[in-house]
Amino acid sequence: MELNATTGLLATVRYLLSPHHDMRPENMPVDMIVIHNISLPPGQFGTGSIEQFFCGNLDFTRHPYFSTIADLRVSSHLLIDRGGLVTQFVPFSKRAWHAGQSSFQGRTVCNDFSVGIELEGTDDTPYEAAQYRVLKDIIKLLMKSYPDITLERIVGHSDIAPGRKTDPGSAFDWVYLKSLL
Repeated sequence: MELNATTGLLATVRYLLSPHHDMRPENMPVDMIVIHNISLPPGQFGTGSIEQFFCGNLDFTRHPYFSTIADLRVSSHLLIDRGGLVTQFVPFSKRAWHAGQSSFQGRTVCNDFSVGIELEGTDDTPYEAAQYRVLKDIIKLLMKSYPDITLERIVGHSDIAPGRKTDPGSAFDWVYLKSLL
C-alpha cells in the first residue's frame, strides 16, 4: 500500500469522493488518527449504505433508522469493511467531517488535525482479523507519512468526544492493535 503525497490518496484502494469535507486550516499538521465504527442500518453489515451515506446519496426512505440521520453531513477519510476492503472518501490533505464536537489534550475541532478511519462494526461486535491487518498497514503508512502521529495519538472517537460517542467500543482490541504496531 502506498500513499500518493501529491493527491493525498492511497494507491490501489477504491476511491469514492465524499462532498462532506473541506480544507484543513492552513499550516495545520496531521498528527492524530481517530478510529470509529459504523454500520448502517445499525448492526447490519455489507449493505452499501455507509458508502451512500458518506457520499451524500443515501435513500433515507429505505430504512426507518435512516430518517434519524437524514440531516447529517458526515464522512471519514477511510472505511475498512468486514473483509478488509478499504474505501477512501476524502484525501488525507483535506478535512473529513468525522469527529464532530471534539477535543484532545486541550485542542478542539479534532477534524482539523486528524485522519478519521471507520471500521464497519458495532461497539460490541468483535472486529475481523482482516480489519486489524489492514488497519495496522494503514497506520504504519500514515505514521511514516505524518511523523507527528505517534502511538499515543491513535485514539478512539470515545476519547475525543467522551459522553457523546462510544466507538470503536468495548469489542475493539486496543492491546492487540498496539502489539501489531
